[in-house]
Amino acid sequence: MTLELYQDVALTHDLPEHQLRVGDVATLVDLIPHPTGGEEGCILEVFNAVGETIAVVTVPISAVESLRADEILTVRSLSQVS
Repeated sequence: MTLELYQDVALTHDLPEHQLRVGDVATLVDLIPHPTGGEEGCILEVFNAVGETIAVVTVPISAVESLRADEILTVRSLSQVS
């Protein structure tokens, strides 16, 4: 998977501490090397439906995937996260 800065990506893991779930869309703002040679990391900016930043998170690159043409965007309330 080739990721480019500022592309939208989908989460492949839940991030309950940020009220984020698998499939939520975020913008990739930076790629960061692991300090001891482990898995590369990603800094993501997450926006609400009206374009306001709600979170900036760091995750391993395996926690995101590129968006695909056979997917559609959806809306959910942050209060729906369990």
